[in-house]
Amino acid sequence: MRSLSLKLALAFIIVAVIGVVLVALFVRQQTQREFDQFVLRRYQADLIVDLSTYYQQNGGWQNLNAITVRGPNRHFGPRGGESFPAPVILTDAQGSVIYGGRHYEPGHQLSPASLQNAVPVEVDGETVGWVQFIDLPGQEVVVLGSPESEFLQSVNRAILFGTLGAVVVALFVGIILARTISRPVREVTEATRIVAEGNLGYQVPVRTKDELGELAASFNQMSDDLAQSNEQRRQMTADIAHDLRTPLSVILGYMESLSTGKLQPSQQTFEIMYAKGRHLQHMIEDLRTLALADAGELPIIRRPVEPGILLEHTALAHMVQAQEQGVTIRVEADPGLPQIAVDPERMGQVFGNLVSNALRYTPEGGKIFLSAAGDSSSVQLKVKDTGAGIDPADLPHIFSRFYRSDRSRQQNGESGLGLAIARSIVEAHGGSLTVASKLGQGTTFTIIIPADS
Repeated sequence: MRSLSLKLALAFIIVAVIGVVLVALFVRQQTQREFDQFVLRRYQADLIVDLSTYYQQNGGWQNLNAITVRGPNRHFGPRGGESFPAPVILTDAQGSVIYGGRHYEPGHQLSPASLQNAVPVEVDGETVGWVQFIDLPGQEVVVLGSPESEFLQSVNRAILFGTLGAVVVALFVGIILARTISRPVREVTEATRIVAEGNLGYQVPVRTKDELGELAASFNQMSDDLAQSNEQRRQMTADIAHDLRTPLSVILGYMESLSTGKLQPSQQTFEIMYAKGRHLQHMIEDLRTLALADAGELPIIRRPVEPGILLEHTALAHMVQAQEQGVTIRVEADPGLPQIAVDPERMGQVFGNLVSNALRYTPEGGKIFLSAAGDSSSVQLKVKDTGAGIDPADLPHIFSRFYRSDRSRQQNGESGLGLAIARSIVEAHGGSLTVASKLGQGTTFTIIIPADS
């Protein structure tokens, strides 16, 4: 049995049938018991009336040698037969047995204790005898063919038809529920085959908000992420090929011209070739850094560092370039900040990338602020500039590899990997790197690093 729908349907039906049958048996048994008690109480009352009438008509209990139930419409005794003994003991007012059935001979004297459960027979307000009902457990109270028997049979038929109806409804509902549950599962299963065949990004309909709906939504998210990752991989491969080909073409062009004599060797020629070679080396090193970060193998040599000192070293390293561009760099660090356990060289690379970007887009007369604040648990480091800002459409993608909002940036020697590397290094330290920006007002990068405990 491989069909989930069939398994679920059978499970629903079996549970429903068991429940309905148990309820039907309980109702039938309880109805039979309660109806028997009702008939028995009515018979007892009728018998007391009959005995009282007999006593009045005969002036006593003389000539009473049997108490029987007659006719199929009376209420007590075994099935069949026109006349049968009643399961009772009758005594006179003093407890002397008048009719004892199979238990006592006439004239036997019963003690008061034996008559505790007996019912008095009264005539004109005077007790003339006692009736004790015996042999009741296990006897059938209703006679076949009687109105009571027909009533019980109609009740039993109603229970039977109700049980069959409930089974049919359970079958119908079970099939519907099974299909409702199995349909999303089949859709997700088929979708996995489609994705496995290479159709990344395939989506399945989300039909409910329960666990099956969450499964479909999770699959859609996974499929979408796979499609985006695959597209990013393709784009990254194309960008790497493009970024490597450009400087390599320049180097090969100059070398070919030099080797054929079309271009005479000069200091400027060698400087251009050297710069392009350094650019290739820098890009290869960036790719290696990212590969190590992705594999969790980026070497991090931690040691306690004062946040303010880290920012001051970054500011000093870029002070000359800032002065040449007419940009002011300021360092603002709160006093008493806890130390942070970081790799100074790696974090210097992070701040170097962030400050270089800030200098590139901050016009003359602008400012760059390096600030540090925090508490005993973490330190917040910010690089804020008053530059051109980042377009909101580009903001979600600036940490993506090889992403460039301005393709002309490659002319400045950028690989498009700086911010991706910066985030990878910060996350390798257990921290986070985020960005906020407004066009025309500037950009703020925020690094949160856990304090050195």
